[in-house]
This record gives sequence, C-alpha cells and structure tokens, in this order.
Amino acid sequence: MGVAEHSKSTYLELQRKKVHRYVIFKIDEKKKEVVVEKTGGPAETYDDFTASLPESDCRYAVYDFDFVTPENCQKSKIFFIAWSPAVSRIRAKMLYATSKDRFRRELEGIHYEIQATDPTEMDLEVLRDRAN
Repeated sequence: MGVAEHSKSTYLELQRKKVHRYVIFKIDEKKKEVVVEKTGGPAETYDDFTASLPESDCRYAVYDFDFVTPENCQKSKIFFIAWSPAVSRIRAKMLYATSKDRFRRELEGIHYEIQATDPTEMDLEVLRDRAN
C-alpha cells in the first residue's frame, strides 16, 4: 500500500505550519494508496473532528491536540488515530490493520497512537490522559 505525496505534504502542514487541526485519511483501493479525505482548520474543535469520522467505515486520522500542563505551559501533541469501528466491514478492518504500520512510518513526529473501535476509546479525556 502506497502513500500519496499529498498525504505526506498535508501532514507536514499540520505538524510544522499548524495549518490544520486534523487530517483524516482513507485508503483508495483503486489507486492502492492512502489519500487525504478531509482536513479541519485550526479553529475546529475535537467534536468537529470526531463528527467527521464515518460511523461504519475505517479511517486513519492525525489530530493536533493543544493543552495546558499543570505548570501552566501551552503544549501540543500529535495523535495518530486508527479508527476501526466494530460495525465496519471485515475486509476494511483487515485492509486498514495491515496497512497501518507502513503508513504510520511515513508520518514522522507522531507523539501518541490510539486504536479506536468506538468513540469512547478516543474520547477527549483519553487524549488528555495520554498527553499529560
């Protein structure tokens, strides 16, 4: 499974320039590569992000999580989220599971990874706990 050049450049825009709050990627089975499906602007919220994930299909996503530490420092951590809802097709789950490591290696600078099969596994509190 390849990775589209646009996918890499969009991730770098999120990581280095803070152009995006999140990027959602999907596998284009015809092209056999990971492509950008949607991006969210810096003003978008975590709720906007989770609402953008399909309820019954797998996706990869990267989310730039801003938070304040107990010492009152503003920080940012990048989360890689492998979204694989329980109700998605078995074939899709297998395709995303087998392609994940290859795609993840293309994205340098990811701080944390979350594998989620339902929204509670990637709740905002889960990100907060992991980031601190």
